[in-house]
Amino acid sequence: MQRSVKSRAVRQAINFCRSQHSKVAKESETPAEWKGVVGLEIHAQISTNSKLFSRSSTEFSSPVNENVALFDAATPGTLPVINKACVESALLTALALQCKINPASTFDRKHYFYADMPAGYQITQQRNALANNGVLRFYVTPPDGKPYLKSSKLKQLQLEQDSGKSLHDIEGRKILVDLNRAGIALMELVFEPDLSNGEEAASLVKELALIFRKLKTCSCKMEEGALRVDANVSVQKTNSTTLGPRTEIKNINSIRGVANAINFEIQRQIDANKRNERVVVETRAYDAQNKSTVAMRDKEEKQDYRFMPEPNLPPLRLAEGETGDKKIVSIDTILKRIPELPEKVREKLMKEFDLVPIQAINLVNDEFLLELFYELCNQIEKPNGRTVYGVIMIDLLALLKQNGISYDKNPISTGNLLELYHLKQERLISSHVVSKVMDALNQDPSNSAQKIVEENSWFLINDREVILKVCTEVVAENQKKVRAVLKGKKNSFGSLISAVDKKFNNQVDMQIARSIMEELIEKERNK
Repeated sequence: MQRSVKSRAVRQAINFCRSQHSKVAKESETPAEWKGVVGLEIHAQISTNSKLFSRSSTEFSSPVNENVALFDAATPGTLPVINKACVESALLTALALQCKINPASTFDRKHYFYADMPAGYQITQQRNALANNGVLRFYVTPPDGKPYLKSSKLKQLQLEQDSGKSLHDIEGRKILVDLNRAGIALMELVFEPDLSNGEEAASLVKELALIFRKLKTCSCKMEEGALRVDANVSVQKTNSTTLGPRTEIKNINSIRGVANAINFEIQRQIDANKRNERVVVETRAYDAQNKSTVAMRDKEEKQDYRFMPEPNLPPLRLAEGETGDKKIVSIDTILKRIPELPEKVREKLMKEFDLVPIQAINLVNDEFLLELFYELCNQIEKPNGRTVYGVIMIDLLALLKQNGISYDKNPISTGNLLELYHLKQERLISSHVVSKVMDALNQDPSNSAQKIVEENSWFLINDREVILKVCTEVVAENQKKVRAVLKGKKNSFGSLISAVDKKFNNQVDMQIARSIMEELIEKERNK
């Protein structure tokens, strides 16, 4: 009697666990009640030797206040002179992002009072920017999902000057000012709020950085402040068009930080709404150590920047046709300077070399490995893109990372990479052997991949009779796993194949071994 009560209790506990698991599964299948709405504002430092309106140097880490012209310090009587190279770089970027270019844009004064803003205003292009209505298409690679295409609309791209830097001496209760950055040329890119989460925002920034580097218009060194991201974040109910209060996360200085900051802020606002708490309209900062956002100042009252036209700068006029005058910036001339952009390169890799999206994404994200991929493919009559990708992005990259070797000290020559490609493509060696050969070449880069394989007898065993004999032995020795396979457990089939591979010291042709093992399992099924 006691035993039946105990077994009944166990059954009830099991049924309860199953019902709870089913409930959680159903909840996970239902659409989320809330979703994030994210818009980015990105400040990119233009790669020029001098500032936007003065001839001061833009060199990073110069001694304090060394790169400061009289205009940068707002000395009375000094006037701005626009840097043509800055205009050309901003125009090139705008064209690459498919913007509508304004043939005549204007400058404004944006008034606010900080210690590192000597003039008491910033020269920007708030009301009539250089370019509008662009679009950026990019792949999003979620941590646990398939890559997908996303696009974000670019509201406007404008030229503006940077501020200086305030250094806070807490003990001395002083604010020290370094004006080396004051007046450095920035492109501000304002995107529409059409992103949903941190991964999409981080992918947008990564794609934009690839374009900047390709165009050579920004170094994208976030650690030097050359690329800074502000994120405007709010949430809304899934079936609603009403946005909740918006917070702004200022000066995020890493791509991973962009994803973490935005995801945290979205979840913080969702949790506040669920508790019926008020979300305050405020500026927040990202705390990288705790992966959270913290309040800086509230924005309940909209700040009046008292925008006014910049009286010392005429409209910035661009020529729509080509012109021989070097003093004039021509839209058509700059348009011809646009190189092949990341989006086109990915399409080309997938179309011409049959790569899947994630492979094309990984290659385009690394210029050195992309050039190496093209170099190998150009020396192969009919290259198998996926095999070339495997040799470079899996085998070579694993060697470099495991041994802490930089790209410029890569010990594997192009010739040896080609030999490994042919050996792998012709199914003469396994991936395990490729790794062993690369380790040997790392020890002696002057050696030959082909020679190493021959000397060590590392060729794949592909004799069907020999493989059949070993597979039969494995089936006889592992009847328990065979029965598990017959019951539909796929992992057990993998264990059988691994056992065969181990008997051949990782040198069996896995394709043949798998085929034979499937035949033997089928025979077992029909017994």
